Amino acid sequence: MDMSKKAVIVLSGGLDSTTCMGMAQAEGYELYPITFYYNQRHDKEVEHARKVAAHYGVADRHKVVDVSFLGQIGGSALTDQSMEVPTSGVGDEIPSTYVPARNLIFLSLATAYAEVIGAKVLYTGVNAVDYSGYPDCRPEFIQSMEETINLATKLGVTSDEKLRIETPLISLTKGEIIERGLALGVPYELTTSCYVGDAEACGECDSCLLRLKGFAENGAEDPIPYKKKIG
Repeated sequence: MDMSKKAVIVLSGGLDSTTCMGMAQAEGYELYPITFYYNQRHDKEVEHARKVAAHYGVADRHKVVDVSFLGQIGGSALTDQSMEVPTSGVGDEIPSTYVPARNLIFLSLATAYAEVIGAKVLYTGVNAVDYSGYPDCRPEFIQSMEETINLATKLGVTSDEKLRIETPLISLTKGEIIERGLALGVPYELTTSCYVGDAEACGECDSCLLRLKGFAENGAEDPIPYKKKIG
């Protein structure tokens, strides 16, 4: 591994971001994961992120940042316990699980971490194929954000080498993501995807349904426990 290569990984403890960890490692990057507690109802994902960081041997570099003000702002079923988590499957409308400006905030803070440690690459597991229709998972947003962080940082304005946002999953189906992760030995047993956040995944929310579908497409068994599995 070229230890001069550093990458900040936005690590939620979920399937996609953990796959990004595996991909960044395979590319020879020294991993610097960053995880956000935003008063989410599935806050156990922070503990899963810690387990993933430990698996990759980078627990000492893992930053967990409190942005719980997002819960105070509200507006999402993931931060407002009075709102229902949808179980009707992925549709055409932006669902109530969308957290306003979440990736805008996360990538801004990940950029700050990158500047401090001297990393020039950010990895994020956004996906624009098998996803819930979030506006901040689209290629247009990532392209705009990459331009913005290079206008707003010391590295961006003083160096010919710019900060990059890597989105290796953005055009992949969930099945293709899992296929790549399985080939890399990604520890999916340490991850969580359920929006509800109980000890066992609900098996009914959008995130569970997409995850189960992806494993089924690979003829593989999802290694995490479920209350029920549909299909």
